[in-house]
Amino acid sequence: MPEENLDYPPDLLRGNTENLLLSLIDELPQTYGYQLIKEILSRSRGFLRFKEGTVYPALRKLENEGLIHGEWLTLANGQRRRAYRITPRGREALHKRVAMWKGFTDAINLVLRPARAQEAR
Repeated sequence: MPEENLDYPPDLLRGNTENLLLSLIDELPQTYGYQLIKEILSRSRGFLRFKEGTVYPALRKLENEGLIHGEWLTLANGQRRRAYRITPRGREALHKRVAMWKGFTDAINLVLRPARAQEAR
């Protein structure tokens, strides 16, 4: 868990949900929605709590855009699960999005730097 439990406004995450999902799908071959929710929760140390109502529509959107491919798998116990993998187009989009994100966060940090320096005084 984060040291400080900060609630963040939804606008802060909006627009980045798809980036997080694409990144994890690229890293985890044949992953599924619930696994992605748990992985984001774990990696963010409990800070990012995604709900199914956020993740599954985003997965459908990514699939409709051809950035991921989903297929139904039947597990040994008979349960069906939709597994996702990234497409070459999705990997290309991910690289562009990560580069954009890095540029964006660098710019934000440059602006916030004076505020951090003042806090240290």
